[in-house]
Parts: sequence; C-alpha cells; structure tokens
Amino acid sequence: MTAHFRYPRFFVTSPSPCPYLPGKQERKVFTELVGPHASELNDALGRIGFRRSQGVAYRPNCAGCTACVSVRVVTPEFVANATQRKLIRRHSDLEVSACRAWATDEQFQLLRRYLRTRHPGGGMAGMDEDDYADMVEHSPVDSFVVEYREPAKNGRLGRLVGACLTDRQADGLSMIYSFFDAEDLSRPALGNFIIMDHILRARDVGLPYVYLGYWVKGSARMAYKTRYRPVEVLGPLGWSRYEEAERVTKRLDAVV
Repeated sequence: MTAHFRYPRFFVTSPSPCPYLPGKQERKVFTELVGPHASELNDALGRIGFRRSQGVAYRPNCAGCTACVSVRVVTPEFVANATQRKLIRRHSDLEVSACRAWATDEQFQLLRRYLRTRHPGGGMAGMDEDDYADMVEHSPVDSFVVEYREPAKNGRLGRLVGACLTDRQADGLSMIYSFFDAEDLSRPALGNFIIMDHILRARDVGLPYVYLGYWVKGSARMAYKTRYRPVEVLGPLGWSRYEEAERVTKRLDAVV
C-alpha cells in the first residue's frame, strides 16, 4: 500500500522593505516542509530556486522585480583561481568536521560576533540562543553543521573560527547559513574559504552542485557569489552558465 502524497500549499508574505536594494519591496512565496516526503519536496523545490529556513521552503516573489537570482556552483568542473588557491593554502591548517545539527553555545557566541561585525542592523541581529537553536535543530531534512577550528593544543579543541549550517540534497550541498570570525585579521576571507571547502567536499562525494542561495545583481554584498566558476544562474528557461546568461541579458537590453 503506497503512502498518500500531500501536494504542498503555497502562501505569499506581505511586502516589506528589501534588505538589498534601497527603495524596493520584497515578497516571498513559501510552503511548509512537513511529513515523510519533506526531503523529496525540498530537493524538488531547491532545483527551481527555493531555499530552506527551518521547516519552510521559500523563494522571492516580488512585484515588478526579478533581481534575486538563484546560483549554484558546478563542482566537477570547478577550478580554483590563483587567489582561491592561495586562500586554500592559507587556511589549510584548520581542522574541519561535519557535526550533527545541534546548536552549541560556542557556535552561538561566534554567530553573535559575526552579526555584530558584518550585519549589525540586519534581520538576525536580535537573535537569541533559542532562535539559533531553532535555526539549527528544527530541520525536516538531512542537515549538519560544518565546523572550522584552529589546530588543537595540549589535547584540547582548537578555537572555533567558522561554521556553516548545510543541507545535503539529492544533487548537492545547500549552504543555508555560514558565519565566521570576521574580526580576526590573521584569518582573511574565511567566508570564501568556507564556500570553497563545501565545493571540494561536494565534489569528493560525487555531488554535482553547491547551492549558494540568491545573487542580487547590483548588490555589492552579493558580488562574491559569482566568483566560483563555473557557476549557474536560474532564469525563466532554467539553469544556465553565468556568462551565457549575461550575454543574453546584454542582447535583450540592446534590443530594448
């Protein structure tokens, strides 16, 4: 006897100020990820541009704006450039481990420092311990936390300098949220290193993509997401290479 499959119901949020483009309003369409088919639903929605947040999958649905574009790195073809190779060598001493999705005070304190430094007025600035635990532990899919630590000393764990809440999907890794010690000048560009580590990690286990969330053209905060080549963007006709999408956009702009 086959299990009954419940088709998802979708909802739309009320408009609110866009955190990336001044003067714009954002709106999201979302559905709950519940029941025995939550992982399959999350995989399917991820392939069409949805992101997960706890037990919800969402994507932008803004009136008159399509600036938010889903991006994913093609891991089998990824080749680090000179700057990226240097960064990999710079942080090669870090001890990296994939841990179960369980919130710790050490992770939360690192997140607080990261938000204070990088996003002091952001929507997560007021997050407390319970909020963080909800973000990490309330996952209906296969999730884990990748920790980045300095080398152990005298038999004790090294200092936690970075972490990323990550989902394992059928076709790749989805980086839900990463944070790191942004004040430590001896550890430059840790965020970039965490992305490259995920790319190499996915490639090593045969997963073809790393999903980086949304890239917003014109937002300096999001420019880094197109530096990991080859990268694909999701458009009206499906996924295509970033360079090809840019050429198509330029041709359309010329016609208009």
